[in-house]
Amino acid sequence: MNKSRKTKKKSLFRRMVAWIHLWPSIVSGIILVFVCLTGTVIVYGDEIMDLTAGDAKYVTPSGDPRISSEQINENLKKQYPGYMVSEYVFFKDPARSIRIRAFNPKGPSLVMIYMDPYSGKVLKKDTSIYFFFVTAHLHASFLAGEAGHWVVAIATIIFTISCLTGLILWWPKRWNRATRQASFTIRWKARFKRLNYDLHNVYGFYSLIICLVLSGSGLIIFFESLMNTTIRLSGGNLRDLTEVVPRQDSTKVSLDMVPFAYKVLETDHPDKESVSIWNYDQKKLGAFIFTSGNVGLKSISDADIAVYDRYSGQKIDIPAGSLRHRKTENIVWQLHMGQWWGQLGKLSTFLAGIIATSLPITGFLIWWGRRNKKKKPVRKMAAAVTA
Repeated sequence: MNKSRKTKKKSLFRRMVAWIHLWPSIVSGIILVFVCLTGTVIVYGDEIMDLTAGDAKYVTPSGDPRISSEQINENLKKQYPGYMVSEYVFFKDPARSIRIRAFNPKGPSLVMIYMDPYSGKVLKKDTSIYFFFVTAHLHASFLAGEAGHWVVAIATIIFTISCLTGLILWWPKRWNRATRQASFTIRWKARFKRLNYDLHNVYGFYSLIICLVLSGSGLIIFFESLMNTTIRLSGGNLRDLTEVVPRQDSTKVSLDMVPFAYKVLETDHPDKESVSIWNYDQKKLGAFIFTSGNVGLKSISDADIAVYDRYSGQKIDIPAGSLRHRKTENIVWQLHMGQWWGQLGKLSTFLAGIIATSLPITGFLIWWGRRNKKKKPVRKMAAAVTA
């Protein structure tokens, strides 16, 4: 047997890894490109929402007392009848307006409404959030319901396996100066085939950890059993806050939530800049559940939770396991949204998302180039035999 041919022969293990890395990725390639691209678009959703809000984010403090939750809802109903509130966000800065996430159940409309906390005047209805709402659902399910969720989940599992098998294929058999240079640097002046190979190989390695975090957190979000296991491993129990606080009592009169929201920011957690409360929790519970921190569209950075009885105003102590449950869920979402390390985490996630979007494309081009290359020696050999 030819010596060079013998040295080039790959082991059975490496051939199996190469097969697992290639063919499932080829089959799911278009899906992976779409999922990664839509996920990348969402990363800077919070910043874009702040930008589109413009001057509506700010007011001139008048010295008047802040309006009540009843006035907020009445003003909203007058100006936008039919809209229902999902979330209220209050800010510690007295010059910041109230941010209200609202939707119209009769039509595909999700908006952010900015309201003066002193006069109750609606400053702006921003529809930009609807773009991210649609993009998020395209990312999670292609807007195809449960079947779409499963397609994305299976593609994500394939992507995770491809990342791990890619690391095995990337790992040089011997570490020396030449292999280090080939494994960690891109030859920008090389021909297209080599450049494409480097983009796939080198950038794939550099983005590996973040890609695994993104795919792993996505699978945890999709599979309830994985989320429950993660919660247990973090020291939480499976009883969420909504299951341990008092239920709504129609015989009692609820206090106004607004003073408690600002109490959380001024007394309980004075280091936090904003606090969120979800309206669907408020409608069925006998307590106000406030989450303070940097409130984003899907998760809250540096989150802390405070709970008050909505009838007596007394602070409610929540079992540590239930608090850990809520915080663990939030951390998983932070990892998936790129909020784990401030703007550096977002930038890293955004760049990794771009690379992840490109990997199925560069990988396909590598396979296609090698497929065509294999045909050429056969033709040359046939020509030599004929001669």
